[in-house]
Amino acid sequence: MNTLDQRTALEEAARKRIKDSHALDGDVGRLANFYRDWASSYEVDVVRDGYCGPTVVAELAGAVQTAYFANERAAAAILDAGCGTGLVGVQLERLGFRLIEGLDLSEEMAEKARQTGVYQHVRAGVDLNGPLFEYSSGSYDITVCCGVLTLGHVRPDALRELARVTRPNGFIIASTRKSYAGTTSFEAEVRSLQDAGILVPAQCLNDGKYLAEEGAHYWVLQVTDKANAPTEQQL
Repeated sequence: MNTLDQRTALEEAARKRIKDSHALDGDVGRLANFYRDWASSYEVDVVRDGYCGPTVVAELAGAVQTAYFANERAAAAILDAGCGTGLVGVQLERLGFRLIEGLDLSEEMAEKARQTGVYQHVRAGVDLNGPLFEYSSGSYDITVCCGVLTLGHVRPDALRELARVTRPNGFIIASTRKSYAGTTSFEAEVRSLQDAGILVPAQCLNDGKYLAEEGAHYWVLQVTDKANAPTEQQL
């Protein structure tokens, strides 16, 4: 096999693993097992497939901090929800953010994130499809969520908990692959939370670059004080 054929075979294998991850139906056990096995090659695979989502999300966080926050960037508290191996955290740290925490379902992925050295703390075993009992309301200035609101992973209604742990007038910055936005109720969930006075859409970059084979929408959502009210599950 020549070098070009080998490169093509590696790219196809990487894309197959990415595609396979979208068929897990949000099943916690299957997702944890899948990412346990994928953790060692995850970054190589997604970089090979042109993954630029972490850079876009981090740059949006930087723009939000500059435009809306009085405090210095290094003092802004960030939650990287579904941090994976830490690709977003590395980009955030590059831009001057220092108070970064992460969470992920997979212990193996979370350990990779810890090894970057850019996170103050990374918690594993957290299912974003459920209540975030370990996290207090209004704890973070910005919550970022990149590559997580995608097929087979996290449902759109996870936005409610992400809003709760974000402080009033803080922001959620999230990516959604086009296939996810087109086949789930994500936009309807955003409208529902907007109607409830919980979120205010500040910006959406439609059909931006994400992976080689598919673009994504990038959402900037401002949180209101209503988001920090406890849900029935927490009462």
